[in-house]
Amino acid sequence: MSKTIFITGTSTGFGKLTAITLANAGHSVIAGMRNTKDKNEAAAKELTAIANIEVVDIDVTDDASVGQAFEKVLEKYGKIDVLINNAAVSGFGLLEGYSIEQVKRMFDVNVYSILRTYQAVLPSMRKEKNGLIINITTGASGHTLPFMIPYIASKLVVESFTEGLQDELADYGIENVSIQPGVYPTEMNNGSKAGIHADKQDIIDQYGDAATEKFNALGASMFGKMAQFDMNPQTIANGILELVTMKKGERPLRFPLDAIAQGTDKEFIEARAAIKAKWLAAYSN
Repeated sequence: MSKTIFITGTSTGFGKLTAITLANAGHSVIAGMRNTKDKNEAAAKELTAIANIEVVDIDVTDDASVGQAFEKVLEKYGKIDVLINNAAVSGFGLLEGYSIEQVKRMFDVNVYSILRTYQAVLPSMRKEKNGLIINITTGASGHTLPFMIPYIASKLVVESFTEGLQDELADYGIENVSIQPGVYPTEMNNGSKAGIHADKQDIIDQYGDAATEKFNALGASMFGKMAQFDMNPQTIANGILELVTMKKGERPLRFPLDAIAQGTDKEFIEARAAIKAKWLAAYSN
């Protein structure tokens, strides 16, 4: 059955692939991206040329832009069956080397944007008593690596949103799923898309070569594994299609798609769920 699906961050990477994949599967796709008349004009035209895709200009860091985009779509289509929160920005560097303003910028894109889209779509989904919201996070959803702390912290906040909202929205038939993608060769990781990095150069210099060497070693390891396991971004688009077509009530809370993890991500998620069940039992008795 064809669904109306709104995706953020479709100019590149997972978002673009997902828009094409879902449209080719017969769904009506609203491909959200900013700067459709300048920086992303070529990407907007490319997606617009594909059947079942409508490009909508949206800046997820702007309250008015988000509100207007969703209002326009709801007015035209009547409802949104699926929201995919994909828009995000990465960032690297020492935590001490990040200014507070730089961390705020990171959270505005990766965290507050999620609140904006939820608040824009939930009234209509609650009215329909139906909906699916898929949030793209990172890794196995519960641990942090050095030199990526603000980025991973922002994604762990989204994990908390997803988990808590699954209960808050249960009475309205709205399901929430987070996807943990691991490391893939997208524009976010290959340097072609600007990130939000540590910006206090005086602090960075004080850490010296040792920190730089550790960071470079971590990066080399990740990129080496990415090549070793032939990580294909299409895996994420295919996984999203699988979730969209999955029967309501059977979708998992967390959906890891990371071959490099070799099952450890699933093991972590299952262990976490089991411990939470014990904790809830302890508090309810």
